Amino acid sequence: MGDELKNKMVKALTWTSIDRFGQQLAQLIIGIVLARLLTPNDYGLIGVLMIFISLSTVLIDGGFGQALIRKQDANATDYSTIFYLNLLISVLLYLILFFAAPFIAKFFKHPELVLISRVLFLTIIFYAIYFIQYVVLNKNLNFKVLALINIISVSISGFLGIILAFLGYGVWALVWQQISSQFIRALLYPFLVHWKPIRNFSNQVIKDFWSFSIHMLGTSSLNVIFNNLYTILLGRFYPFREVGFYTQANKLSDTVDAATQQILMKGTYPLLVQIQHDTERLIRVYRRLTQSISLLIFPLIAVLIAIAKPFILVLITDKWLSSVSLFQLLLLANFFGPLYVLNVSVLNARGESKLTFRMELIKKSLILISVVLCFQFGIKIMLAGYVLASFAAYSLSMIYIKSKINHYLKHQIVDILPQFFMGFILGVMAYFIGFLPLSNISMVVIQVIETLIIYIVLVRFFFAESFFQAKNFILQMVSPLLKFKRN
Repeated sequence: MGDELKNKMVKALTWTSIDRFGQQLAQLIIGIVLARLLTPNDYGLIGVLMIFISLSTVLIDGGFGQALIRKQDANATDYSTIFYLNLLISVLLYLILFFAAPFIAKFFKHPELVLISRVLFLTIIFYAIYFIQYVVLNKNLNFKVLALINIISVSISGFLGIILAFLGYGVWALVWQQISSQFIRALLYPFLVHWKPIRNFSNQVIKDFWSFSIHMLGTSSLNVIFNNLYTILLGRFYPFREVGFYTQANKLSDTVDAATQQILMKGTYPLLVQIQHDTERLIRVYRRLTQSISLLIFPLIAVLIAIAKPFILVLITDKWLSSVSLFQLLLLANFFGPLYVLNVSVLNARGESKLTFRMELIKKSLILISVVLCFQFGIKIMLAGYVLASFAAYSLSMIYIKSKINHYLKHQIVDILPQFFMGFILGVMAYFIGFLPLSNISMVVIQVIETLIIYIVLVRFFFAESFFQAKNFILQMVSPLLKFKRN
């Protein structure tokens, strides 16, 4: 890896890590407080509406964001055209959802969803206002400003949500938390990003991007629908408190999954694009990333699965006990998730968006089959089917990596096998510590500290190169924070 590219990647991953882990830490703390103040039913009411917001943001993006990043010579007309298109789509989507609110409430058998959804769906328009500025920052690898905006918006909106929850506003605390988060972003992005649209709209720009974007749109839409599939099924056929249990388990799982996967998508995709035609160099970068990611993710997920019960009881009390097994299954389903995302990024950087869309179709088909076969047995068995489908999808992505960049399966397996065994060992150790006669908080503290110490020792002696790279990476992460604090 050339020094210039390496420095860019380290800087990108540093600020992306600060961004995602900063957000996730803030959301975790805020989520713990809110989960103690609110009920599973409150979370269920919001949970069933998130699919409409998530799908709307995907439709607003339309895959054009990554198309703009991928186009080396994107100009003012390109950006302005997509901006006006996004704004128009957001208004149309809001109007559609506004008038569809009674039907949504009737489907889920909760009349109060009419007003809640009409207010909550305003976030769709706010998203469209700042989306292009977000793309500009990503394309320019300016993850420092992204981190600043995201952490500020999450922290302020979370603080507002906690105040409203404490005052007894119930589900509306979550509604205004979501709205304020997007509203703050819509204010900060134009203020901090010096980009303004020009008075120019080109149909040709849309036509040029469409062949790439349509497959990205299809992939993202499938992801949103299937990520929310279990919420829809639970909301329609089960009590809303069951939706709340699943939503909480999913939020905790996302603290791990979303952070690592979004770091990979945001921090590596623009850089992989720069070396998309140099296959040998691309494989070297890909292998290094695979080894580093698995060294972090495998032990982390294995230990979290092992300590899930005392972890949840300590954080959000025993009223969320039913979330434990759901949390474990979701973690297991995303065991190879970050590596799958990396494979998708590599393929998309090579212009294979049609292929990654096909991968998602296959993955979603497997999930749908598992849902149909397991629905009568409950959410736990359905999630077990999700685990198998996710493993199969990652295996398929490995085959496509071999096909498109000539990176053999044997080498892909060798790159992750030692890390897999280390994660398994640490998970087993943490699990057996759980049999000690200790309080939940003492149990979690001992499990975390002991496995962390053993993890550091194992990495130091068996993955020395990665150990010193991680040490340097942490120092580089801390350095900009110290400079930012001094300024």
